[in-house]
Amino acid sequence: MSRKRVSPVRQVLPDAAYNSAVVSKFIARMMLDGKKSTSTKIVYDAMGTIKEKGHEEPLEVFLKALENVKPMVEVKSRRVGGSTYQVPIEVRESRREALAMRWIILAARKRSGRAMSRALSEELLDAFNSTGTAFKKKEDTHRMAEANKAFAHYRW
Repeated sequence: MSRKRVSPVRQVLPDAAYNSAVVSKFIARMMLDGKKSTSTKIVYDAMGTIKEKGHEEPLEVFLKALENVKPMVEVKSRRVGGSTYQVPIEVRESRREALAMRWIILAARKRSGRAMSRALSEELLDAFNSTGTAFKKKEDTHRMAEANKAFAHYRW
């Protein structure tokens, strides 16, 4: 354990369009080179595309997609007596949200040949429908944790 004090959790201000702190965190996490206005435009365009495709409220689609991608468990390497074990551990809520956002953003960036806003909207819709690359990443993580369940007693 660290002997230093724990840094306080900063309060995130909600975004302008949807009045949601989660969307604000997503915009900040998606930002490259400090260009927040570009990131904001991409996210809002993606939300607009979701609305155009005839889905219900885009914020609900976004939150449901995020919920579908959040992992419950992950594996962590533990070195015990010369061998390394992949030990499954539960993920705390803040890390679950961070991982889900990161996976959705990376999956959208890997979709080549289209604008980022369109790729993001498609990835959000895929996550909403429990398909797509980000959801597959969650499933792979859960599968790996399940396979290494025998090493759970190494958790500390």
